[in-house]
Amino acid sequence: MRPVIVQFDQQRFRHPKSPMRIRISHATSYHYESPPKSVTQVLRLTPRNDDGQFVVNWRVEVSQDCQLHQHEDAFGNVSHVFSAEGPFDELSVTVAGEVDTHDTHGIVSGAIERFPPGLYLRETALTTPDAAIIDFAEATRAEAGADALTLLHALMMGVNDEMTFDVEPTHVETTAAEAFAGRRGVCQDGTHILIAAARHLGIPARYVSGHFYREDDVTAQDAGHAWAEAYVDKLGWVGFDPTNGISPTEAHVRVAVSLDYLGAAPVRGTRYGGGGETLKVMIDVDQASWQSQS
Repeated sequence: MRPVIVQFDQQRFRHPKSPMRIRISHATSYHYESPPKSVTQVLRLTPRNDDGQFVVNWRVEVSQDCQLHQHEDAFGNVSHVFSAEGPFDELSVTVAGEVDTHDTHGIVSGAIERFPPGLYLRETALTTPDAAIIDFAEATRAEAGADALTLLHALMMGVNDEMTFDVEPTHVETTAAEAFAGRRGVCQDGTHILIAAARHLGIPARYVSGHFYREDDVTAQDAGHAWAEAYVDKLGWVGFDPTNGISPTEAHVRVAVSLDYLGAAPVRGTRYGGGGETLKVMIDVDQASWQSQS
């Protein structure tokens, strides 16, 4: 069977002053002890152009023979859906490409916006604040004041101070309240906490999934990155990365947005039949050479 491959070439949109080109590869592989009858998956793995990033090229590959359907989801994210008929012992999904980026000081513009900011005040099961998060949000506002931008930076740094990065205690279904109670978690958890606190204070906030280029020469990563965006009057959407304690820079690549992780998850799907599934994710984010073509 021939693998399914979809390629994108958006180089014509490249920003003439992009200071960084980021090369990304993301491989998700499954091994099944008992082969499934079929697997259906939704992929949110493809970034889009906006005023801060420009997709030079992008490739999506599925190892099994199937049809890969591209569409835009409700939030404007590029999504791919496929159903692979079994039986098979292994399945892999690989994306790779390059994105030119430049620093917008965290301000998002030129992105597809399907909903008014008020939608992002909506609580979800993963972002409902408990008493501890409410106390944290109120205490931060009492100290930082009512100015939204100043308050959001204070919330971001507060989450950064309170949370210790640890991959062990949380999982994809961990709520903001659960993670905050343990004061340990990953970027997803810190992002959910920040979103929950901001929404409690009446500030629209949303979840962003993407990638982050590290400057410490560590390119291999076990998972993608996540951060929050909040709506600020006269500025629009502004990003806040509580894991790193910074607003997004040219080192960040936006891929998908939603109310929480579940709506922006890189890969979600179902399996019919089979069992003994083993999942392995390999991600590499590195800086590539960039040459202006005038």
